[in-house]
Amino acid sequence: MKYHNILHNTVNHIAEIKLNRPDVLNSFNFQMADEVLHALEKCNNDQNIRAIILSGIGRAFCAGQDLEEATKNDGPPINEIIDHTYNPLVKKIKSIKKPVICFVNGIAAGAGANLAICCDVTFAAKSAKFIQSFINIGLVPDTGGTYYLPRIIGRQKAMGLMFSGEKISSEDAEKIGMIYKSVEDESGYEVAFSFAKKLSLMPTKSIGLIKTLLNKSYENDLANQLDLEKELQTIAASTKDYKEGVSAFLDKRSPNYIGD
Repeated sequence: MKYHNILHNTVNHIAEIKLNRPDVLNSFNFQMADEVLHALEKCNNDQNIRAIILSGIGRAFCAGQDLEEATKNDGPPINEIIDHTYNPLVKKIKSIKKPVICFVNGIAAGAGANLAICCDVTFAAKSAKFIQSFINIGLVPDTGGTYYLPRIIGRQKAMGLMFSGEKISSEDAEKIGMIYKSVEDESGYEVAFSFAKKLSLMPTKSIGLIKTLLNKSYENDLANQLDLEKELQTIAASTKDYKEGVSAFLDKRSPNYIGD
């Protein structure tokens, strides 16, 4: 697929995906959603890719849905937009067995805010703002927001933000646990990229197993979660990277993980 609405690049073992519709604050249309999904699937299938970083071009990360497309007389109905765009993106990010890092470079509103928090680890520039803006046009949150946000920050905070459409700064988002870190504007992407680079040199299969464990913890009771920990620990202990990690520890040297 040729990309017209995103920039996609690979640096060593890190895949960069940048939303590239800055004239409309990187709001989503069908084409951009298709391109992001294609790039994510490509990264998932490429054994050379061991970390993914998602960000935006311009002054916004993502302003959510392209309302011009959504409100055309001959435009797609909203259920079709959600089925085609946001639900597949959220499911894909969750299912990828590699870390998906997000850098929020500016405004993240509506679906853009929820796309950011459904990524595995999210950094945001100090100037960035998160807005559950759905209520401001009479809609309800989508893109996994009602699933992830109350689990991340608690029911009361989630209700307040979703009822009011209040803007929240990246520094406040970090304080309440909505994101991993608030970082300086000038160096923010480099900080997020360095984190992705660090993860790309770590045991990739184990990171994928940790991701599975944390995702399953939302639905499992303690007994089932303990059983799953045992099952996935057994898998982790069979990897080449586990053997390398133990060997490096005993030899008092730095490990050389290969992601297998």
